[in-house]
Amino acid sequence: MEVNSSKVEHIPVLARTLVEQVNLPRDGVMVDATIGQGGHSLLFGRTLGPNGVIFALDVDKKSIQGAQIRLKDLECKVIFIYGNFSQIGELVREHKVEKVDFILADLGLCSGQLADTEIGLSFQTDMPLDMRIDKSIKSGAADIVNKADQKSLADLIYKFGQERASRRIARFIVRERQDRPITTTGQLAAIVSRALARPGRKRKSRIHPATRTFQALRIAVNNEIQNLERLLASASALLAQKGRIAVISYHSIEDRLVKNNFKANEQAGIYKIITKKPIVPSREEIGENQRARSAKLRIAERQ
Repeated sequence: MEVNSSKVEHIPVLARTLVEQVNLPRDGVMVDATIGQGGHSLLFGRTLGPNGVIFALDVDKKSIQGAQIRLKDLECKVIFIYGNFSQIGELVREHKVEKVDFILADLGLCSGQLADTEIGLSFQTDMPLDMRIDKSIKSGAADIVNKADQKSLADLIYKFGQERASRRIARFIVRERQDRPITTTGQLAAIVSRALARPGRKRKSRIHPATRTFQALRIAVNNEIQNLERLLASASALLAQKGRIAVISYHSIEDRLVKNNFKANEQAGIYKIITKKPIVPSREEIGENQRARSAKLRIAERQ
């Protein structure tokens, strides 16, 4: 029985494709490094028997609570772990497990997280400007926006958001915060929109003007790139022979890291790359779930 624990239904991206690409034995051991609402694990869990195990990791306690409800009827054992996937090896080995058959990391956000006003990720609704998915992190987005110097802010927006107008956006932010602190997502989105507005010109991009800036801040606040690097660096030691790792990324910074890691491990004789090119969602899937449009799936197998 599927239970939706939030008001917003989360649709797992490329779920059917993953199940086709990864065949878990009935007694297999899987690590879902980003359990979210449990959609991927629900599908894989249905293929596991009573001796199968799913390690369900997440830094978002609300996601874990939702996944606990959704996965409660699975026949296999599900071990929920509140922790960051950058520590995947230590977290799994604490449970006396040395090797696993499958590691899955969906790097996207849950719909529930985007709608959660306590996290403050969305500019669709005016929310407190926070962006900390893991509440143990001390500094939120408002701290960066209101305290970082103009150059550091511009560099951050360019590096993690790949925003060409980062210097102009940073200049507008610094000018605005001199009058009053920037404390909500709506405030920041309006500032970025003004910075990118050009009289007499129509924007060609289909995405909201603030999308890249919000992405950059979210990545910085949650240390997403460093954590992904640590996950990729430690995954091969945890995988059993013929075990597979699958990563779903949503922007080129993440995808490049995954691609380069898989390639380096293949050259070292550690991995065999299963997806020579990343798998992307079909038109039908994108039609059903617009958040899937930028997803890229890469899979490698431990040799």
